[in-house]
Amino acid sequence: MHARVKWVEDVLFLGESGSGHGIVIDGPPEHGGRNLGVRPMELLLLGVGSCSAFDVVHILKKSRQPVSDCEVKVMAQRSETVPKVFTRISLHFVVSGRNLDEAAVQRAVQLSAEKYCSASIMLGKAAEIEHSFEITDGVE
Repeated sequence: MHARVKWVEDVLFLGESGSGHGIVIDGPPEHGGRNLGVRPMELLLLGVGSCSAFDVVHILKKSRQPVSDCEVKVMAQRSETVPKVFTRISLHFVVSGRNLDEAAVQRAVQLSAEKYCSASIMLGKAAEIEHSFEITDGVE
């Protein structure tokens, strides 16, 4: 894997993934930014949330569960002092679908947390990570 991050100005950067996708990264005004993109530490949270959600949806589909939606709410606490590393991360999955088997959803979340999500497992070496879930029927 590879990526490229190019400085534009002040604290504004353009990131390009090895697969050719781009993202704008910027800081808040108090750090010289213009708030034009996500912050670097936010990218880590987006990465762990999407990595884990990818696994959960994939596992549920392989288990022939009628999953219709999956959202991960990611919350994190950071150290008070520099470096302001994550000390605790919570991933809460809201999984939707008609007649989803609770045991299958629990298994998918657990497998992601313990075996498949590289981002979660890597960050878990530095921060306490908690996984939880709820199931909705998918009917609005």
